[in-house]
Amino acid sequence: MPGSTFPPFPDDVQTHPLLIIDYELIKAGDVEEVNRLWEAATTIGFWYLKNHGADQDVSDMFDMGAETMALPLEERMKFEQGDKGQSFGYKKVGANAIDATGALDAVEFINVSKDDALAYPQVVHRTYPSTVNARMENTIAPFVRKGLEVTYVMFNIFNDKLGLPEGTLERLHDMEEHSCSETRCIHSPPTAQVKKAMERAVLGAHTDFGSLSFLHNRLGGLQVLPPGHDEWSYIRPIPGHAICNVGDALALFSGGILQSNIHRVVPPPGAQAEYERWSLVFFSRPGNSKVLRALVESSHIIAEAVKKQLDRNFETGSSAVEWFARRIRNQRINNRTGPETWAASRGTEHTPTAA
Repeated sequence: MPGSTFPPFPDDVQTHPLLIIDYELIKAGDVEEVNRLWEAATTIGFWYLKNHGADQDVSDMFDMGAETMALPLEERMKFEQGDKGQSFGYKKVGANAIDATGALDAVEFINVSKDDALAYPQVVHRTYPSTVNARMENTIAPFVRKGLEVTYVMFNIFNDKLGLPEGTLERLHDMEEHSCSETRCIHSPPTAQVKKAMERAVLGAHTDFGSLSFLHNRLGGLQVLPPGHDEWSYIRPIPGHAICNVGDALALFSGGILQSNIHRVVPPPGAQAEYERWSLVFFSRPGNSKVLRALVESSHIIAEAVKKQLDRNFETGSSAVEWFARRIRNQRINNRTGPETWAASRGTEHTPTAA
């Protein structure tokens, strides 16, 4: 895999602690561990996940990402996302805005649809570079299945804690319905190549578009802005630990009980800045037709939570695919008309103006 050995994460930068959740324990229904997961998901909305069993899948996915980014740019651009709100495919460096000023991002990535990976060689949404196709069945599909397994375990825990009828959250993410769920392998050059970016985000402040994110990275750079805080803090990477977080859809379904927290990516701190940064995510998102709204009719717990938040709108009137396409489309620099375009790309951020 690319860059297996890195300098240690520095001790002289501000970090925010996260709870470490043992996947094997929550899968077994350990009450104490389940309650710790619930605490994490309802406060900052981020947590570490250990014993997830995905290490080899993750390593193979990083290899796929390195092989893809090694293709000539001209070849990668044949599979570019485009400006119409589709996420699947390749995104080059500088294709997206990272804030209301129109400053450009400094990452490239390849997104592969869950539907395409599991249906291969059938094409559901789009085609991909040769390096992706070569690993679709033995690398990408296994990682997708692992991501789904992990997220469904957590969905069922949240489902119970929210007082929803059994299987509600899983049905909202029905495997049989097409969705915007996807894998993403992200690459950014070392800060030595972009020295002016040291204090600037390479991926702008945002909440995640979907339900749950299952993230793997070896270098620092991820920062969070916890509710009630006005300063960004790094999340320290821990070897073998994924970082999971709640996205917009679960925040809306739960009436704000589950926290979709704002975060961004900046260049790695300290000596790590001299290395190229790779990260990998499985994004779980609801079925395309599912409407993003609080499930007040299904849970008195959610109904009570909504009553206490009169300043928040949990009736988006938007399907999952519409919500996702709006956010993707309005981040594309080619679609920018002014600060209003960035505003139109926003989700459930606590601090919509954060950059």
